[in-house]
Amino acid sequence: MALAIALVLIVVFSILFQMVTPWWSTPVASNWSNIDDTFIITGIITGIVFIAINLFIALAIIRYRHKEGHKADYQPENKKLEWTLIGATTVGIVAMLAPGLFVYSDFVHVPDEADHFEVVAQQWQWSFRFPGDDGQLGTSDTRHISPDNPFGINPEDKAGQDDRLVFDNTVHLPLDRPVKLLLRSKDVLHDFYVPHFRVKMDTVPGQISYVWFTPTRTGKFEILCAEYCGTGHYNMRGHVIVDSQKDFGQWLQQLPTFASLQAQAASGEKLDPISEGKQLAQVHGCFGCHSIDGAPAVGPTWKDLYGKQEKLTDGSSVLVDANYLSKSITDPNDTIIAGYSPIMPAYNLDQQQLDVLITYIKSLSALPQPLSESGGTP
Repeated sequence: MALAIALVLIVVFSILFQMVTPWWSTPVASNWSNIDDTFIITGIITGIVFIAINLFIALAIIRYRHKEGHKADYQPENKKLEWTLIGATTVGIVAMLAPGLFVYSDFVHVPDEADHFEVVAQQWQWSFRFPGDDGQLGTSDTRHISPDNPFGINPEDKAGQDDRLVFDNTVHLPLDRPVKLLLRSKDVLHDFYVPHFRVKMDTVPGQISYVWFTPTRTGKFEILCAEYCGTGHYNMRGHVIVDSQKDFGQWLQQLPTFASLQAQAASGEKLDPISEGKQLAQVHGCFGCHSIDGAPAVGPTWKDLYGKQEKLTDGSSVLVDANYLSKSITDPNDTIIAGYSPIMPAYNLDQQQLDVLITYIKSLSALPQPLSESGGTP
C-alpha cells in the first residue's frame, strides 16, 4: 500500500511541478518554432504514458495485492490485450515521430532565395566568410591555409577574390532573410549551436555540412559549440547580431575582402603593430584560450597581463614582460602560471610576428609598463 501511495504522489507532484515551474525553452528568434512544437508533443505523449504506467502499477498493487487463498490466473496469451497494447504503442510512436519527420524535411530543404555564408570552426573560436558582389564563395582547401590566408581560400579562384572575411566570433545577419550556413572545421569535430534559433549542426573536418534559418527578431544571440572539442570547448562561444537590412549592408561593406588582404601581403604594406598583432592572434586561434576582457578562460586573460607579477606552479613569481611573453609563446611549457594546465602548443613565430603579438597584448594592459634592461619600455 505504501508503494502505491508513493507512486500516486510521484505522479501528482510531477504534474504540479510542470504546471508551477514549466521547463520552457528560450524565446525563439527564427522560423523554427515548429521544433518547439515537436518537443511539446513529445513531452505530452511521454507524460501521458508516464502517468498511465505509474497509476496502473499503483492500481495493480492495491487491487491484486496478496490475499490468503487467492491464486493468480495464468494466461500465457491474451490476443485482445496484445493487440490493444500494440495499437496504442504504434499510435504513440507515430504521433512522436511524424512531426519530427515533417520538420526535418523542411530543415534540409533550403529555400531558393536564401542567402549563404560560411562558418569556419577551429579550436576554440569561430570565423565567418560572406560572398562578395558576385554572390559566390570561392573554393577553399586546407593546403592554402597560411598566416596571410587563414580561411584557405584558393587564390586562383576568381570567385573568392571579393569574399568578405570576419576574423572574430561575432557575425551579423539581416532580419527576415533566410540564410544558409555552410559549416566546416579546420581541426576537430565541432558543433554550431544557436539556442534562440533552434539550429544545431556538426562541423566535420574534411566535409561541408549545412543548416538554414530565418532570423525573425533583432538582437544579440549566443553561439555555442555543442560538441566536445578539447580543453577549451566550454569557452568556444560567439554571437549572432541580427540587424535591419540597412545596418547589415553597412556592416558587410566595411569587411575586408580576400583580394585586399592578398594585395596588402604582396605589397609588403603593414598594418599598425597593434592591429597586425590582433590579426595574428585571430589567425592562430589565441582568443579561444585567452580572453581580452578579463573573463576566465583556458589560459590567462590578456587584459592587464603585461606588467603583472604572476605566480608560477613551482611557487616562484615572474614579471610578465616582453621576454617572458616571447618565451611563453615559443616554449609555453617551460614556465606555467599557477592555476593553468600545460596544454598550450608551441608556436614557431619569427621575431617580427612575436613583436607585433606582444605589442597587441601590451595594448590591453592599463598597468605601468615594466622597464627593459636599457631603462626604457620594451
